[in-house]
Amino acid sequence: MMADSSTALMAQAQASAQYGAQNNATARVNALTNGHIKTKEEAVKAGNEFESMFLGQMLNHMFAGIETNEMFGGGHGETMMRSMLVEEYAKQMNRAGGIGIADAVTREILKIQEGQK
Repeated sequence: MMADSSTALMAQAQASAQYGAQNNATARVNALTNGHIKTKEEAVKAGNEFESMFLGQMLNHMFAGIETNEMFGGGHGETMMRSMLVEEYAKQMNRAGGIGIADAVTREILKIQEGQK
């Protein structure tokens, strides 16, 4: 019985962490698209943030299927910290050159701004 409640608590914590990450991603997308980007530097920053968010979402889905080794990991701490770890992985991937989304987003932001002038 104790193992069942522990498993249920762990599943609830993981679902809560994923929900928080999704809400955070939604808030970041809204911030990027609210029309407050005024300079090229801000457009580049927005493109990089968008790529990091996208990579984070991809990595979250990838890590969702990985089971932890109880001998060297697992537990409630790992469940709660995994979303932050994945977010940092995504940021580092973006700093290392990313997958090209940031450049495309930056170009589109600048193109839209040119059309509004």
